[in-house]
Amino acid sequence: MKLSNRILTLIQWGTIIHLFVVSLIITTGCVQKKEKIIVWSSMRPVERALLDSLLNEFSTGYPQFKFAQLFYAPEEARTNFIISSLAGKGPALIHGASDNIGPFVELDVIKPLEDLFSREFLEQFLKEPIPANTVFRGHLYQIADRIGNHLCLVYNKNLVSKPPETISELIEMGKKLTVDENGDGKPERYAIAWNYTEPFFFIPFITGYGGWVFDKNYKPTLNTEATVKAAQLIYDLVNKYKIMPKESDYEIANALFKDGLAAMIINGPWSWGTYLKNKIPIGIAKIPKIDETGLWPAPLVSPMGYSVNKNLQGEKLKVSIELVKFLTSKEVQLRFTRSGGTIPSIKSAFRDSVVQNNPLIKASLEQLLVGKPMPVVTEMRWIFDAMRPAYQGIFNGQITPKKAVEQMQKLAEKLIRENRE
Repeated sequence: MKLSNRILTLIQWGTIIHLFVVSLIITTGCVQKKEKIIVWSSMRPVERALLDSLLNEFSTGYPQFKFAQLFYAPEEARTNFIISSLAGKGPALIHGASDNIGPFVELDVIKPLEDLFSREFLEQFLKEPIPANTVFRGHLYQIADRIGNHLCLVYNKNLVSKPPETISELIEMGKKLTVDENGDGKPERYAIAWNYTEPFFFIPFITGYGGWVFDKNYKPTLNTEATVKAAQLIYDLVNKYKIMPKESDYEIANALFKDGLAAMIINGPWSWGTYLKNKIPIGIAKIPKIDETGLWPAPLVSPMGYSVNKNLQGEKLKVSIELVKFLTSKEVQLRFTRSGGTIPSIKSAFRDSVVQNNPLIKASLEQLLVGKPMPVVTEMRWIFDAMRPAYQGIFNGQITPKKAVEQMQKLAEKLIRENRE
């Protein structure tokens, strides 16, 4: 038999077998494509593992659906969700910080939620120390599973017995903690590392010098002495006092701290579960006070929670609402608290001994109480975008803090003006 005929025969037999298998599966009812309910989040690995487990638990009551999660970094999650929802697609739920709500509402990609949840259910959520659920322009758009999402000073108790209370103490302590064993100018261990070139991690120092990013009408207020001094301080910690690495994005700083190569880090509660899993004896404290002003740096404080895709309808919507109720229940919130020290958003969980007797949460709450609520208006996104290029240019040696601050202000005004016209 010619090779071509053999191949043809094999293909024919393959087709017959394939059709037989498909027919058998259809006949026996085994092919039933389950509709998917997807959750997008920016949770760190420890929390993602817990979320996977929770979705599996919930799925047993809804066998007609397949439940899954997908990770995106915060900026990617927001952008990709907007694009996909506007196209009539996207996940059922998105989990993130409350500052997503402004852009989501303006672009009409999430549902108002007040008519989808009972008053009794909504009354469970905290009003203090910050409102848990996010209302914007008169409608409820996010159901929180935690509050805070704020930066704190995290320290390794094996290296730091008592955390610094002021910046001057940080500098003095930092000189002793920073170790350059071979004298090559590249320390083997730093006193502190954090993602200092990202605006979210820079804003606490602006507030520590008495500044803020815009006025009550959301007009930018970046070009101030407070912003200049904050930028100069961080530049000096790196280049003058040399207690911080010259290159330090989020992953670098996180790796240094996990490996014991940085004694302290400025990070949020999303990271603590990873540190605890790595058996690092961590302590939490407020970011050191600014000596010149006597003010504690005020990190941005916000709830985190679930919003619902505007495109969701019918049974898929009903099941997704039940999923939100499950993921924000007392039992589930306390599981996240146990794994990583998150602060629950409902009153009964917040008052539970698991929370009230947790030293990490107590210290985190102290920082939260001096924090500044995260604005949910879209202008906040444009402020971040305007700050980033000029501010990062300071650490590349391209521009002075004073000039950088002037450029931040001009770009912020431009972005807001162009997007509001």
